[in-house]
Amino acid sequence: MATIQAAGPFSPSPLSKSGFARIVKTNATRIGLHGVDFRSSFLKPIKAMTNDCGAAISGKNLRQMAKTVGKATNIVWHKCSVEKCDRQELLVQKGCVIWMTGLSGSGKSTLACALSRGLHSRGKLTYILDGDNVRHGLNSDLGFKAEDRAENIRRIGEVAKLFADAGIICIASLISPYRKDRDACRALLPEGDFIEVFLDVPLEVCETRDPKGLYKLARSGKIKGFTGIDDPYEPPVSCEIVLRQKAGECVPPCAMAETVISYLEEKGYLQA
Repeated sequence: MATIQAAGPFSPSPLSKSGFARIVKTNATRIGLHGVDFRSSFLKPIKAMTNDCGAAISGKNLRQMAKTVGKATNIVWHKCSVEKCDRQELLVQKGCVIWMTGLSGSGKSTLACALSRGLHSRGKLTYILDGDNVRHGLNSDLGFKAEDRAENIRRIGEVAKLFADAGIICIASLISPYRKDRDACRALLPEGDFIEVFLDVPLEVCETRDPKGLYKLARSGKIKGFTGIDDPYEPPVSCEIVLRQKAGECVPPCAMAETVISYLEEKGYLQA
């Protein structure tokens, strides 16, 4: 790596634009960047990204931008000779998405980890997309308004689709309260490759558990739009697996994981 070293002691006096350009040009010559005109844009201030209408790009309009890009006629899918079936043969399994939905505190994340461990012990490759974890990075720009929740689900659905295409058993674990958003994710995958698992746990049970203290905050009004309290949860109408848990019952996560694994074995997902 080429570095610029000062010829003498540091001087606080400002360096002129032309003087700085000469230094850059001299060092560019040393590392072989001949023919580069540094005067054109090198010293110009960087402007914030804007869309065609001049509006600043933010998390609010990313969903609409994604739709626009998806409809662009000049974007063509580049096909590769190594396809999903080849990756599945290599992994000796079939890629799919196991979508776990339910109220906060219903045990989605716990079940996801138990399922991942159970499949790992059988030599199967999985990856968990946890709702909270994804909000630390990819979806860190989103809040909890209805439109942000929808965009949160859309992004996770698209990522889960890529994992499934890679031949990996992707476990998505998130509340995903709205039926239409879950159905939209289902529509992204071939029929049968989206396995919806509904953790049917009563609100009072989830609120009693309250592992993150969120229900208490919602009841006190410190959290607005909390699913099950002042925002609705729409249970699946026809999901693949329902795991019910009533008050007073405590089904071990490993037992619920085995139910899901049995389904995968029956449908042939644990073989190429």
